[in-house]
Amino acid sequence: MIGLLTLGAAAGIWLAVWDFRRGFELLRMANNYGGVVAWVGLAVTIGIVLAGKLWNINGTAKFASMAAAGAVIAAVSYAIPESFRPPEGVNYPPIHDIATDTDSPPQFVAILPLRAAAPNTVVYGGSADMTAQRLAELTHEAYPDLVPRYYDEPVAAVFQRALTAVDSLGWELVDADQNGGRIEATATTFWFRFKDDVVIQFAQEGSQTLVNARSLSRVGTGDVGANALRLRAFFELL
Repeated sequence: MIGLLTLGAAAGIWLAVWDFRRGFELLRMANNYGGVVAWVGLAVTIGIVLAGKLWNINGTAKFASMAAAGAVIAAVSYAIPESFRPPEGVNYPPIHDIATDTDSPPQFVAILPLRAAAPNTVVYGGSADMTAQRLAELTHEAYPDLVPRYYDEPVAAVFQRALTAVDSLGWELVDADQNGGRIEATATTFWFRFKDDVVIQFAQEGSQTLVNARSLSRVGTGDVGANALRLRAFFELL
């Protein structure tokens, strides 16, 4: 039952039976009981094995295997929701729009039609109870390493390398406009199929190429650091 809750939480979203809120509810239920069931399953497994050894009971291997399988399934059902929690002592700000240039964030163009029904706006700092200044402050405080990057190469070379990085990360390329200095792509999370949109901007500054990027979730108030991690992964490859 615990395993079915975990699988069903994601399957319902994949099949568009319910939205991510219902999926989270089911996953939370699995998480609440998964740990207890896993320990009970482990204890039962050990008990069956010991009983079989002490009293020479035949057929205990089958029942021990079933109990062990149940313990593993319950443990996985507990571990999957736990993987979404931030590390102990880490508090991510309740934001879902991360840009390396907070004064002039890269703007989406080709992706706009794909976000027509998205709850989250593309206006920087335009979500409820947020302003552009506050969003910039929270971004700099939480992710001080996400800043504009400079490369000692022409735009064309950096642009092509960025396309390779987008492909390596498994993002869906939406638009690649080298003349306009812009790449747009969509990243889809595995478990809940969340779609976060990315725009990468290129500009020639003297002999260097300036690169800025922005990652924006379509739904949700906070992203548990997902958009920042995404941009870090991109720049690491670049």
